[in-house]
Amino acid sequence: MRIDVVTIFPEYLEPLRHALLGKAIEQGLISVGVHDLRQWASGAHRTVDDSPCGGGPGMVMLPTVWGPALDDVAEGNLEASLSSAQPHADKPRHDDLQPSSFSGYTHGESTYSDDTDDRPLLVVPTPTGTPFTQETAQRWSRERHVVFACGRYEGIDSRVITDAAKRYKVEEVSIGDYVLIGGEVATLVMAEAVVRLIPGVLGNASSHLEDSFSDGLLEGPSYTKPRHWRGQSVPDILFSGDHNAIARWHRDQSLALTAARRPDLLDAARQRGDLSERDEQALDLRDVITEIQILIDPKQLKGLTKDLPTRLAKDNIFFATVTTEEISQACQADNMLIAAYEQQQHGQPPATQRTIQLHIHARTTLDDAACTRAVANKLPEGTQWYGTTHHA
Repeated sequence: MRIDVVTIFPEYLEPLRHALLGKAIEQGLISVGVHDLRQWASGAHRTVDDSPCGGGPGMVMLPTVWGPALDDVAEGNLEASLSSAQPHADKPRHDDLQPSSFSGYTHGESTYSDDTDDRPLLVVPTPTGTPFTQETAQRWSRERHVVFACGRYEGIDSRVITDAAKRYKVEEVSIGDYVLIGGEVATLVMAEAVVRLIPGVLGNASSHLEDSFSDGLLEGPSYTKPRHWRGQSVPDILFSGDHNAIARWHRDQSLALTAARRPDLLDAARQRGDLSERDEQALDLRDVITEIQILIDPKQLKGLTKDLPTRLAKDNIFFATVTTEEISQACQADNMLIAAYEQQQHGQPPATQRTIQLHIHARTTLDDAACTRAVANKLPEGTQWYGTTHHA
């Protein structure tokens, strides 16, 4: 892919030389040219803008400058000006060690009437453009030549866009419902989103096939080592070795996050028929926390906490994360668990027994009382307990 950027601030595009984009340049997967618009301006001051016709605030960028600039870029006579910021070739990424057979995205539903149109793609960042999405990035990743026209001030004279359509496929695009000073930052955002999808830029295809928005939903949470950190643990399901269960967990987490933050994406997924019956069931789940205090031997506790998430899943309590906290019996002289044990067993509990607080964060369709009963039913027979469940 060839990328050209026309701007009055070429130094703004320096980040294109770094990290994965720099490595892609180094590997010959992309070439990048950044061109100063002022080289097409005339006069002592190389003016690129003037006051708007009809009055009003701000300045509008001149068609007499932008027209020749886009003509030259379209003809491909300008050299690529960016090289990689630093050598990367001998530094393999983690993804490079993983097999990949990804050959790129198909166009999908084309914006253009003729899929064989080999004109360059001209991208004009503007707050009035259509929203830039992951689908847009996937589509653009198949282009051979992408040109970004970075406007400033009140934007580029509209005639430039109309005229450019003779030589380019033109898309006016917005990266969000807000206004920036110019198009350079938006160009950096879009260029990175597109380049990372080009085959070979990421070594492992799943690195972006599982991205947020790739399937129309937000990506769920991610975890790495260590397993326990600052009182938080990686969900046990991720260590289960059950790849189907792990995939289902990731899917359900994605659904839950999308429902909470971007319900509009869920509505669109339903309209496309992308949600299964199991997906809809997962969306009915609610977050709950069950807090139960138990009297138990530490050896029994270890087995209980290891198996509890799997056993609870059979009762429609999913994604259970279990943490434990020992309660000092010395600080609870009137501990009701010990009192109950003494009443039922007519004596002190064994010295090996400990008072443990279980904190179980899970998702379920059960009401609070049923959830508490389900947890209690999983305790070793005869275990003294009390506790409750509440909405997270």
